[in-house]
Amino acid sequence: MLRIARHSPTTARRTPRRLLAAAAAFLFLSFTGAALPHSVAAATEPTGDPVSVTLASPRVPAGVTAGVAVFDRQTGTFTEQLDPAATFRSASVVKLLIVLDFLWSRSPDAIPVADRTRLDVMLRSSQDAAADHYWSTYGGPAIVERMVTRLGLADTAPPPAGHEGYWGYTAMSARDTVKTYRHVLESAPAPVRDFVMERLRRSTRCASDSFDQHFGIAAAFDRPWSVKQGWSGRYAKGNCGSASTGAAGGIDVSAPASADAGGAGVDLSRPALHTTGTVGVGDRSIVAVFTLHQDGTSYGKAYTDLGRLTRSLNVPGGTAPKGKWYGTWGQDVGVRKEPVVGDNLLTRLPAGVEVLVGCQKKGQLVSVPPYTNDWWAYLPQYGGYVTNIYISHPDDQLPDVPLCTSQK
Repeated sequence: MLRIARHSPTTARRTPRRLLAAAAAFLFLSFTGAALPHSVAAATEPTGDPVSVTLASPRVPAGVTAGVAVFDRQTGTFTEQLDPAATFRSASVVKLLIVLDFLWSRSPDAIPVADRTRLDVMLRSSQDAAADHYWSTYGGPAIVERMVTRLGLADTAPPPAGHEGYWGYTAMSARDTVKTYRHVLESAPAPVRDFVMERLRRSTRCASDSFDQHFGIAAAFDRPWSVKQGWSGRYAKGNCGSASTGAAGGIDVSAPASADAGGAGVDLSRPALHTTGTVGVGDRSIVAVFTLHQDGTSYGKAYTDLGRLTRSLNVPGGTAPKGKWYGTWGQDVGVRKEPVVGDNLLTRLPAGVEVLVGCQKKGQLVSVPPYTNDWWAYLPQYGGYVTNIYISHPDDQLPDVPLCTSQK
C-alpha cells in the first residue's frame, strides 16, 4: 500500500527548503527519466538526525490513537496490553474473518481453483476485489455475526447501519484479533491453519492497490513472521512497485468516500493503519496493533509512527533487524537494485517514511542541485539502494553505518 548525492550544507541553508525540494525533485526527474506524479512541494527536507527508539513499551507517538495486544503463546500470557478492547474499523484485517468463514465447513484442498486463487491474493496481497466477492456472496454482515459466535469474540461487530456493504467498517479490537489468530493456530483444522498461515508468511511487499504493506511487524522484526495488515484513509496513491500503476487513491474501496463515527463510537473517518500477525519460531507471539492518525496524516508518517510503536513492544521470540533507522524526504524515492541510476528500479518509498539502513557504499555520482553525492544506502528490507541525498542526515556519508561488503 516509497535518492542521490548529499547535502552541501552552506548552500542549502541559503535557499528556502521548499524551493530546494521542488528543484531537487525536478532535476532528479530530468536525470533519471522517472515520473514523479505527486506534488514535490509537499516534500520535506531531513532534520539531520538518525532515528533512535528507546524500548519503553508501548510508546505511542503524539497524535496517534492505539489499541495493542501482544500474546506470548509459550507462556500463555499477554506481554503488552494498551486499550486492548478498544474498537477500530478493521479495514483489511477483517479479511481474516472472511477467509475463516468460507473455510469453516470446507477443506482448502477441496475448494475450486478459483476460490484458492481469490483467497491467496486476498491474504497475501490484500486484494479488495476478492473480499468484495465473498462479502456479497456469503451474506456480508452475517459473515461477521457468524464468526463472532463461533470464536466468542467480545468486541467485534458488523459494519454500522447504513454501511452494511462496506466490510472495512467491521469493528475489531486488538484482543479479538489475538483470539482470532489463536483459533487459526490452536483450534482450526490443520489444513485451514496451514493454508492461512502459509499465505500470511508470504505476504507481498506491494499490495494489490500498490500500497507498501510491509510496515509494523514486517519491518520491526526479522523473519519468521506472518502479517495481515489494514489501511484506510485519504492517503495519496500507492506507489509500491517498479512502475507507476495508476492505483486508486488511499480511500479503502470497502468504504464510502466520507463517513462519521459509526456504531459503538467506532471512528470511520480518521486515517487507519493496522498491523497484525505472528512473530518468532513456531508463531510464538501474536501481535495486534490498531492505530488511528490525525486527519491529513500522510501514508509515510502513519507508516513511520506505527513502526515506532511496534518496535517499542515486548514481543517474545522477536528479533530486531540489524541496521540504523533513518528518516527520508522527497516523494516517489526509488529503491534500486544497484547503486546506479538506470533500468533497475525495485520499488518506491512512501513519502517521508523511515527506513532501516544496513550499510552504505559509493556508487554513481548524481547531482540534484544544490546537492551532489556518490554515497548510497543499502536497505536490507527492500534488497536495494537509495541515494544518501534522500536520507535524513546532513553528511554525504552516514557516520554510524558500516561499508557494504562486495556481496551487497
